[in-house]
Amino acid sequence: MKRHIPGLHSTEPSEVPLEGLFLVRVEWASYRWHLQKPYLSTRFIILEPKTLQNRSFSGRFYSTERALWKLNWFLRDFGYDQELLAQDQVDEKALVGLRGIVRTSHVTLMGRTYQNLEAFAPATDWDEISSETTEGRPEPSAHGL
Repeated sequence: MKRHIPGLHSTEPSEVPLEGLFLVRVEWASYRWHLQKPYLSTRFIILEPKTLQNRSFSGRFYSTERALWKLNWFLRDFGYDQELLAQDQVDEKALVGLRGIVRTSHVTLMGRTYQNLEAFAPATDWDEISSETTEGRPEPSAHGL
């Protein structure tokens, strides 16, 4: 049986990677073991801004010793269970539904585009942070956004 899949022949990505500040919800998370660089893979659903609502993007949090600070920052700002965090545990099911702010960018290496998760903040800061960016203020907030 033959199937018609529009865009299959194209080598260009159909969507431009997202860059900017987004209020998001964690849709799913999965820990992936890798010999040199184990990581937590996550998929986010955009809640704000409304123009991008329901779009999704993925990112990785590496769990190497040098990279744990970023995973910790993400978990703290998204309201992850402090008791589990204190026990050095990540429950993939407990991550689903968490909300927060993410600043993203992208980088292209050897022809592949990767989504960078650069900074995080609690969801409760969205009104303040989004108004700062719409007013054109270049000053970063206390959360580094």
